[in-house]
Amino acid sequence: MSNEDFARRFGLDGGEFFITAPAPCPYLKGRRERKIFSYLSGDAAPSTNSILTRRGFRRSQNLIYLPACEACNACVPVRIIAEEFELTRSRRRTISKNADIIRRISGPRATGEQFSMLRAYLDTRHGDGGMADMTVLDYASMVEETSVDTIIIEYRLRDRDTGEEKLIAAALTDRLTDGLSMVYSFFEPEEAARGLGRYMILDHVSFARELNLPYVYLGYWVNGSGKMDYKKQFQPLEMLGQRGWTRMAELETQR
Repeated sequence: MSNEDFARRFGLDGGEFFITAPAPCPYLKGRRERKIFSYLSGDAAPSTNSILTRRGFRRSQNLIYLPACEACNACVPVRIIAEEFELTRSRRRTISKNADIIRRISGPRATGEQFSMLRAYLDTRHGDGGMADMTVLDYASMVEETSVDTIIIEYRLRDRDTGEEKLIAAALTDRLTDGLSMVYSFFEPEEAARGLGRYMILDHVSFARELNLPYVYLGYWVNGSGKMDYKKQFQPLEMLGQRGWTRMAELETQR
C-alpha cells in the first residue's frame, strides 16, 4: 500500500507511513507483532495526532503507531465515554480514599522526582518489561520529545505541618480535539493500597468533563492479556472495530 493509500485510509491529506519487521509480542506469548507507524512533526502534528488517535493509533514521543499484525487482531483501541460515566460505589470508594490528593498540571518537562518514582514503579511492578532498563535520559525523551499538546499531570500529597508536597503518581497525557489520551501513567509503589492506577483514570474522566471533552482514550485492550484486562472495568467503554467505534458490550457479543 502506498503512502497516498495509507493517508486516504486514515483520513489525512498526506504523510509518510512505514511498517516494522515482525517482533515478539509484549502482550501474548508466542505471538509476533507488527506495526504501521508515522512521525509527528510541524504545525499539523496536533491535529494529526487527534485524527490518528481516533483511528486507533497510539503516540510514543514523536512517533505514532497502529498494530498491523498478520493473523491477529487482539489489540483493540478503547475509550471511555466521559459524558456518560457514572460513579459506582467502588469508584466512589477509590475517589474517597484519595480525597487528600492534589492535581498539578504542567507542560512536558521531566523531573528527577518523577524519574525516581518511575524507577521504583518499574522495579517493583514491571521488572521484566520493555521499559525495565529505562534511564533518566530515556525518560526525558519519553516526556519531552513531543510536537503535540502534551501535559504531565502530577498527583501530590501535602504535609499538613510543613506544607511540603510529595509526588505519588503521574500521567503523561495528550490533549486531543475530542478527548484526553493517557500515554503513560505510573505511581509510587508504597502507595499501591490507594488504587492509584484506577484513581488516575477516574480523575482523567473528571478532567475531560471539566474541559468538555467527550472521551478518555486508554490505548489498547488486548483480549487474552491479563495485564490489560483492567480496562474493561471502566464502562461505558467504546472499542474500535470494523464498524467503527462501538460500545464494548455490543462488540463482546460478536467475539
